[in-house]
Amino acid sequence: IELPCGGDGSCGRCIVRATGGEVETESLGRIPSSALSSGYVLACRTRIGNDGVTVELPEKAPADGQFADTEARSLVDPVLMPEADDIDPLVRKLHFRVPSAQLEDGLSDIDRLQAALRRHRKINEVSCTLPAVRSAASALREEGGKVTVTVMSADSGLRVLDIEAGDTTARHYGVAIDVGTTSIAVQLVYLPTGAVLATESDYNAQIPCGVDVISRINFAAKPAGLEDLRKRVLETINRLVCKVAFSHGVNPGEICQAAVAGNTVMTHLLLGLQPEHIRLEPYTPTVLRPPSLNAGEIGLGIGSSAPVELAPCVGSYVGGDITAGLLCTDLATGNHAVNLFIDIGTNGEIVIGNTDFLMSCACSAGPAFEGAGVEHGMRATAGAIEEVWVNNVSYEPTYRVIGNIPPAGICGSGLIALLAELFITGLIDRSGNLNTRLNTSRIRDGAHGGEYVLAWASETSQDDDIVLTKVDIDNLLRAKAAIYAGYTVLCQSVGVDPSEVAHVLIGGAFGQYINIEKAIQIGLLPDLPWDRVQFLGNTSIKGAYTALLSQSARRQTADAADKLTYLELSADNAFFDCFTSALFLPHTE
Repeated sequence: IELPCGGDGSCGRCIVRATGGEVETESLGRIPSSALSSGYVLACRTRIGNDGVTVELPEKAPADGQFADTEARSLVDPVLMPEADDIDPLVRKLHFRVPSAQLEDGLSDIDRLQAALRRHRKINEVSCTLPAVRSAASALREEGGKVTVTVMSADSGLRVLDIEAGDTTARHYGVAIDVGTTSIAVQLVYLPTGAVLATESDYNAQIPCGVDVISRINFAAKPAGLEDLRKRVLETINRLVCKVAFSHGVNPGEICQAAVAGNTVMTHLLLGLQPEHIRLEPYTPTVLRPPSLNAGEIGLGIGSSAPVELAPCVGSYVGGDITAGLLCTDLATGNHAVNLFIDIGTNGEIVIGNTDFLMSCACSAGPAFEGAGVEHGMRATAGAIEEVWVNNVSYEPTYRVIGNIPPAGICGSGLIALLAELFITGLIDRSGNLNTRLNTSRIRDGAHGGEYVLAWASETSQDDDIVLTKVDIDNLLRAKAAIYAGYTVLCQSVGVDPSEVAHVLIGGAFGQYINIEKAIQIGLLPDLPWDRVQFLGNTSIKGAYTALLSQSARRQTADAADKLTYLELSADNAFFDCFTSALFLPHTE
């Protein structure tokens, strides 16, 4: 473990994770409290108790940050990876020397720092945050006046966020965060180069309070409900921040910038804003464009003065995940062909348009396609069944598992494939009812009614059969019906038939793994030639990543939000009629 400070705790580099025992630590103030609550401590300021502990060490990270693991980098389209000349983060690190204090000049430490920074950057106005002022006295004296200041652009000049002794310009990190209704994803980014160092995702801890945005809004109206939801989403985000940071030997407190994308309700819950008026006519959010905030105000477990930029929302149910996601498409810039952008998630959001117009809507699809609300559903991680084929004579399944290991459950792409295979082989009818007259042991009565056995217990890692129940099928039908009805009504509102759109662009964490043919067979996607369907993956976090690195991208996101017209489906009877007709396979007229 490197100890550039000599072990006095001032550098915060010797972060480790202590589990399975008691420790005494003096790490508070040097790393965020959210990291401490997860067991992360500074090794040099921590004493092991009598019973011993398990200490986890991070991988050693190269000083220049010039690396990225393949899996994490694959989440960002190479086309979106900025060139070196295009990288322009909101926060920068500057290294220079501040003259030492003199008896006769009467200048304070901050006076001398501001004067040196004005000379270094040739600017007039320099202001400082309180945390920066608190760190000034020691930082200016440790390395003979050589300091690194973390600064961001302000209206009148530069604002100093932090002051560190020595040259720490190589340790310059930011995080991109996708706050989804069902899942949350966090990327650790090396700001000087745009390299994605690590990516982690997990289910949103708010799920026990409601699986969709409407149930979360209802829960927030209960006494202390809003604060409970805020704490839960922050707990998930901060835990993931700790994981990505620790994986590369980064103190979460060193992270100096964050870009966040989430739908309107998730944005309200993260900020502790009461969302009840979003679901009541005239469906009015408290805020669509959150102001620039710092991590300390929100409770984000990174540097307390780090600016946090939240992507702008458009309407009650179309939020920053869509405006950020548009950065991954050419709908808003330079394309005259009419395209359809569908973000398949718990809160399914849809945009139709081109460079001349953009119209959007949202439909509550539920969490089924993200693995939640399904008995053996799971996220697309190792052990998830991602593709299924069913023999139309024997009705026996064949499946592919992520990681080529015994299956533990079924992810979204596997659920779509299985539903399509059950339908085209006659194992279920158009209403999703299981055909019990067929000669197969795969269909049986279970604890929740009829079910199809996809994998016997002997094949799995859970010592339990993996099944798809009739309740699961109904949940999947409702989810796909909501998406179908949403884009159908949106197309009708602009006088375009779904078959006439130039391309269908699919966003969502699991979207890139969907089998196009099977998605069309169940009525989830329009019946178009396959080459007109394009999967973009998790566009929300891709957009947040791009905005993290580029101030022009943030302006482009704001421009897209200005251009979007929002269609409120809650007030449109056509949506409910279309939704009802789509509760069949593939759907009815």
